[in-house]
Amino acid sequence: MNKAILLSLFLFLSLISNAQNKMELDSLEDGFTPYELLSSYYDESFKPFKKGKIYLGFAFSLENKKLENTNYLVQQVIDGDRSEFDLSLKGGYYTGDYGMVGLNVSYHHMQFEGTIFRSPDTLQSQSISRGFEITPNFRSSVPLTPNERLSFYTLIGVTFGMDNTLSEDLKNVDEISRVYETDYNLRLGISPGITFFAMENFAFEVQLNLLGYELQVHQTRVDKMDESKEIRQNVDFNINILSLQLGLAYYFGKGTKK
Repeated sequence: MNKAILLSLFLFLSLISNAQNKMELDSLEDGFTPYELLSSYYDESFKPFKKGKIYLGFAFSLENKKLENTNYLVQQVIDGDRSEFDLSLKGGYYTGDYGMVGLNVSYHHMQFEGTIFRSPDTLQSQSISRGFEITPNFRSSVPLTPNERLSFYTLIGVTFGMDNTLSEDLKNVDEISRVYETDYNLRLGISPGITFFAMENFAFEVQLNLLGYELQVHQTRVDKMDESKEIRQNVDFNINILSLQLGLAYYFGKGTKK
């Protein structure tokens, strides 16, 4: 087994060495060093926002909290576990130079289970929430450097989302109360951002939600009682550093190399 591992490692290193030697030979034949050859490519042929390019982005977050004697507005978590994750997929196509039509899809999940104190009772509580958002959008990019590795973009999108939550509280062994909640969300927003290409097709992105109009409908039903509804509209314009969204993106398609 050890011989097989050593042989595989030797072959892998040999392939890397051969590739590096070939690159150096090619660059010497052209009269350039590898650094000069790479710099020349970024200065002359690197066109990441050219018509026909395809954009793919992905973001994922996972959080787990262990809560003990934690106070909230109307209750205290004596002992509980809270876990949640968010998954976002982004895609787009450049219909023209520096202009892209795209679609973002995201899904989130949250779950809590534990013991809480809500005056005057101590309850066994659990809740689960699932939701999604879909955002058709248009994005325009403006290069900040001549080689286009650093650029500024503006994204205009319309978001539709829905979220379902079920909460269940148990007290005195057999007294169960259930709350069903449904949220609908419609948002029109403008989000500026920065793109930096660390290497040819992979970019690091930072985005900020700056301006938007939002319509929210919140429906609640407790056990078998009548359903209540709350409709809320708001317009926000703020710069909040804590709302920054970080992500990685991959660009591919024609126009990668000449």
